[in-house]
Amino acid sequence: MPMYLFLKRSLDIFISLSALVLLLPFLVPIVIVLRLTGEGYVFYRQRRIGLHNVYFDILKFATMLKDSPNMGTGSITLRQDPRITPMGTFLRKTKINELPQILNVLKGDMSIVGPRPLVDKTFNAYPEAIRDKVYQSRPGITGIGSIIFRDEESLISASPLEPHAFYAQIIAPYKGALEMWYLTHKSMGVDLKIIFLTAWAILFSKNELVYRWFKDLPPRSF
Repeated sequence: MPMYLFLKRSLDIFISLSALVLLLPFLVPIVIVLRLTGEGYVFYRQRRIGLHNVYFDILKFATMLKDSPNMGTGSITLRQDPRITPMGTFLRKTKINELPQILNVLKGDMSIVGPRPLVDKTFNAYPEAIRDKVYQSRPGITGIGSIIFRDEESLISASPLEPHAFYAQIIAPYKGALEMWYLTHKSMGVDLKIIFLTAWAILFSKNELVYRWFKDLPPRSF
């Protein structure tokens, strides 16, 4: 395990630095457009739960109205959510809004691969046994839960249940089971497959490749 952690952190730093250098010419125009559109702010900082359940501030490109946590469905975002800005729709669909988390990785708050860091409300929807263990691994920009729930907004929007009830009853238990699966199976090989599957899911959003590569994932509950 110590060797795995060393290799994982080394890979995090290498990928993050490389991505920052390669993507900088692409990120600068996004910053300018965000500054000139919507409400004029570029980055969104939010308190999330990280390694060993210690809080940190996650960084994203701004995609929603500033006061969105106090509007509508709060911490849950729906498909075609009116709180999302026009530029934000594109950034969220392509997952580009997550790219500033490269800085969180370099700082050591996050990893490239790991359980997604949650806010208190969605974290508390996990069963207690999962809350106690899920962040024994550093949270990630992507992870097995991110791949399976790549279109979480559509699932919530299509459900007849109230959004928070659907999240608590359907999404949270299965997402928690997926994150526990990762804790049991994590390795450099699994991490590299998850990185590839993340890119694959962005290009082919309806694919089921993850279930063919990881045949022992917890049974789907939706």
